[in-house]
Order: sequence, then C-alpha cells, then structure tokens
Amino acid sequence: MKATPAASGRRRLLDHSLLVLGSGALATAMAVLTLGPGVSSASSHREAPLIAGDPRADNTDVYAFTSPDKTDTVTMVANWIPMEEPNGGPNFYAFGDDLRYNIKVDNDGDGNSDVTYTWRFRNSYRDAANQFLYNTGQVTSLNDPDLNFRQFYDLVVTTKGKSRTILENVPAAPSRTGKASMPDYTTLRNQATLNLPGGGKTYAGQAEDPFFADLRVFDLLYGGDLSERGQDTLAGYNVNTIAIQVPKSQLALNGNSSRNPVIGIWSTTERQGVTISDSREAQHKKDWKQVSRLGNPLVNEVVVPIKYKDAFNTLNPSQDRTVQPVVDKVLDPILPKLIQQVYGIPAPPTPRRDLFEIYLTGICKACGPIQADLNAHRLNQDANLKKIVPAEELRLNTAVPPTALPNRLGVLAGDLAGFPNGRRLADDVIDISLQAVEGAAQTGQLVPALADGDKVDTNEVPFGTTFPYVALPHTKNVNTGPNGPERNAEQSTMKNSAAELPALTTSHATAIGGLGALLLGAGGFRLRRRNKNS
Repeated sequence: MKATPAASGRRRLLDHSLLVLGSGALATAMAVLTLGPGVSSASSHREAPLIAGDPRADNTDVYAFTSPDKTDTVTMVANWIPMEEPNGGPNFYAFGDDLRYNIKVDNDGDGNSDVTYTWRFRNSYRDAANQFLYNTGQVTSLNDPDLNFRQFYDLVVTTKGKSRTILENVPAAPSRTGKASMPDYTTLRNQATLNLPGGGKTYAGQAEDPFFADLRVFDLLYGGDLSERGQDTLAGYNVNTIAIQVPKSQLALNGNSSRNPVIGIWSTTERQGVTISDSREAQHKKDWKQVSRLGNPLVNEVVVPIKYKDAFNTLNPSQDRTVQPVVDKVLDPILPKLIQQVYGIPAPPTPRRDLFEIYLTGICKACGPIQADLNAHRLNQDANLKKIVPAEELRLNTAVPPTALPNRLGVLAGDLAGFPNGRRLADDVIDISLQAVEGAAQTGQLVPALADGDKVDTNEVPFGTTFPYVALPHTKNVNTGPNGPERNAEQSTMKNSAAELPALTTSHATAIGGLGALLLGAGGFRLRRRNKNS
C-alpha cells in the first residue's frame, strides 16, 4: 500500500522504526473471513458485525492485575458470552467444545505470545436420552448425580513453542440454574478453583458480568442530553469466566520480574474451520482459525472502523502496525469528532500520539508525549529494543504494587495500579477512556463537561477479595417488567476489594501529566528506562 503524504508525515513524527504500514495482514485477515463457513468474530460485548452468529466465541472483557492478596502473582481474567440472562434454560450457557480459549502474554514487546494458556472443553451428559433438564435435582457438588450436564477441560501452557498439559479432564463450574437448583454456588466455585503445578490457580465457570457501563453512550452519546446517563446496562447479566493466577516469574522476560516487570496481555478464541487447498481436488481439513481477540477495552468498539472490525479480530498483535486504516484511526480517532459534534467540546489536535502510546506502545517518556515511565516493554532491562513493535495489548507493570484504596479512574487519578496499567475489575474504563480520548492523559486534567462520565461508577454487586475475585452469578431475571421486584443478585457475603476514594474534581486528576519518574515497590525501587544504546 503506497503511503499518502499525510501518513508519511505521521511516520516521521512517530519514528519510522515504529511504523511499517502495509496491507498484507489486512488482506490475509479478509481472506480468512471469506474462506471458513460459520466464522464469526467479535469482542467486548458484541461490537463487531459478525458476533451475533457466534456468542460462545465472543470474548467480552480482559482484566490483568497484580493480585491484591498475593502480590507475588498476577491474576488474568477473560470473559465470554455476553448478556447471559439468568434462568436462560433449558440449555443455559456452555463453553464451546469446538473452540480453544486462550490467554496470551507478550514479555519482550514483539507482539507475539511468549506464554499462552489454552483451555479446551468437552461436554458430558449423564442422561441425554430421557432428560431435558440441565440438572435433575438440587446440586451440592460438581460430581452430584443430579448435575446432568457437565463440562470438563484440559489446560495447556505453551512457552518457547513447546506445549505441556498442566491440567487434564478437570471440571468447570456449571451455569447457575437458579436458587432452587444451586443454593450454594460458592461451594461449586470453590470445587472448580484448582491449584496449578508450580504455583497458581485457575477457575472456569459462570460469574456475574463485572463490566459496568451505561451503553446508551452508543445512542449518539445519550442523544446530547447528559441527564439521560446513569443506567448500568450490564446489571443483572452473567458471563462465562476463565481466570488464572500465576507467579510473576512465570510470565516475565527471562523469568525475572524484578528486571523485566512489564508484560502485555490479550485473549483470543480459535475455532476449527475449513481450509481450501490450491490443488485441483478440493481438500477439506480442520484448521484452527482465530475468530476473536481482545486486549484493551473499547478499542475495537470505538477506535476500529466497522469495515475492519471483524478482520482486526483475526490478527496477531504483531501485525497491527501494518494495517494503516486502523493505525490512522488511533492517530485521528472518530470519537472526539463525535463528541465535538454532539456537545461542542473541541477535539484535541491530531495526530494523537498519546493514544498511540496508550494503546500500541505502552507509556514511557521515550514512547510519546505522556511524561511518565509506566508500562512500556522498553522499560524491561533485558528487552531488545530493535524487536519491540507497536501492538495493541493490555500492558501491565507488575512492579507497581496494589493500591490500598483503589480509585475507579486508575492512573488518571494517581492510582498507578489501575487502567491503563493493566485493568482491575473495579476500574471505570468507560469514564477513563472518555477522558483519555479528550486528552486528559497529556494534560493531567479532567475535561469538566465529561467529568461525570456515564454516571455508572461501580458494579452493582461487590467483587471478592480472593481469587477469582469476580462475583457470583445472578439468579434473578434481568427482565422483571416495569412493576417487577427489585433485582436480587443472590450473592454470598463478599467484601468489595475496590473501595472508592471521594469523588474526584478536575483539579485532582493530575497523575499522568506531572508524574515524571515513578517510585515502585516498598523498597523505593525506581523503575528506569533502559538507555537506548544498552
């Protein structure tokens, strides 16, 4: 693809070594979408056109954070199947047995996974011939004979191209079919939370959807009337959750999280499809194709144009910089123009190197205009700077300790353990993203007109204080009707691990703009950017 003068100018501004724009990856992705039957891809609550056809493959959200109660580990949570209505029987919600669910970690910044965790599920019925029920009586354990439908999985970890199975044929927690069927879901969850060899834990099963937002933002930003905000669209819904907690050393470059604390995380879903060979006789064989991908929240929803959403979800992060239409929309995003059109708030000038830094390189003084060394791969002391490429990943600096009193606005509010340095369950990514797209990451000041965001500041139920942290599944119907009783989350007693600080004012949001050097860890370890020549 021949570069336009404008694109050439952007490359000069961003350093030609970082952007090598082309069309090969996009063309390949488009071809994948046209070859396989039944292929669909999307993430983050149905934002891509093909998601309606394949909800079991739809990854809704990814979270990654240093475990608050076990600070030598990292917890990664990925959710699938958006908008699970409680009491959605008789089949309820199962992981796809024809899918591979992955959580991937890039520790050297080349946009490729260095550590991949893969979950494969299989279905089992105790009695498929004479029953229609998911469970035939009250379920008190995962091996209860009244649990008719069960799922088992293998967990495989791949490092340096070598794979090994670390869990085999172990049970996932079932969908919560209701208070009568599963009165003590905590017990089922505990039984499905398994220890990993070498340290760590994993959980697969249903959970309350931790994402909170008023998604009427997509109705022309509340139709220009900010008084319309405040309804949590996701309240009452569940998701299927895969969570894993592992020692930091298992994820860090060279196994050394002290020298190399920064990692990039994303999740993918792969489906077996059809590959057409170029021989004279058509040969059909099963091949794994990536159909869903998610790193940072809202990127595919509000940054990537509709035309490229499905193709984007088939790409590896190492390919992102080669897709000029997507890179252009990071540098010149659509959302600020819409905000200006609806509310008259001037869009920040382009090119948006701050957004390029947040989404594609990580935050460091050498990466862009945000004057802080926070979570770029080039902060790893053993990183090969020549191999680092811009790639859309959720980046986490594991040297930043958990915050005693987390703030929902994360780094914008001076809470360095929050989004966009990883993502905790209680981080208000809608409000953070609206402020960032309006330039708050550079100025260190909230945009006053959008200071209240969507006015949904917390989840409707508390999160847990121990792994897997997500709340228990809801059992009451979301659709209770206009005169229906108030929703009952049917939660066990769980303390919220994301206590809120007092509401921020514009003057309080000074974190990124004036941080300078960051002091990380109790010992006062100062994270230094490696010398470019080292």
